[in-house]
Amino acid sequence: MQLFKQFIAGAAVAALVALSATAKAGPQGYADPYGADNYDFARVTEVTPVYTEVEVRSPRTYCRDEQVAYREPTSPAGTLVGGLIGAAVGNSLGRSGHRGRYHHHGGNRGGATVAGALVGALVGNQVSRANSRTYYATESRCQVVDEFSSRRELVGYDVRYRYNGQVYLTRTDYHPGDRIRVRVAVSPAP
Repeated sequence: MQLFKQFIAGAAVAALVALSATAKAGPQGYADPYGADNYDFARVTEVTPVYTEVEVRSPRTYCRDEQVAYREPTSPAGTLVGGLIGAAVGNSLGRSGHRGRYHHHGGNRGGATVAGALVGALVGNQVSRANSRTYYATESRCQVVDEFSSRRELVGYDVRYRYNGQVYLTRTDYHPGDRIRVRVAVSPAP
């Protein structure tokens, strides 16, 4: 029973709202309650959609396969053998000495040995690297690239309408159909 009473009360409120809206409307349209502006409907004669071009950014990932060269890791044996041979050569050169104006008898065996070891290690490392095997593998390389495109986007409608024998043009953001609501301002003649 309570639900039925609520339904009747809701229907009565809706009927009163509908009745007040029709009582407020005049024979040609709607009247402003303050008497300043009136509204009416005009016949639409033409509607033209208006578009704009919009640029759209789309990130894309592009990948390609590349052949990459890898060298087999070098063994420290070449460096060690080269260092030992260089140290031996440097030691023997340092032992024989050089009897010039600024050198002492007996030479500088320690310095020559170290220098020979360094040069020998460097040469041995280079020989070892030159003889290492090279392997080739295919790897995928990817990068993100922005692609730009444009598309048409509807921004509104140019509407041509006729009211009281005059033709008018306006732009709306909706399609008005076959009639459009217009504001009619009434003022006393001078």
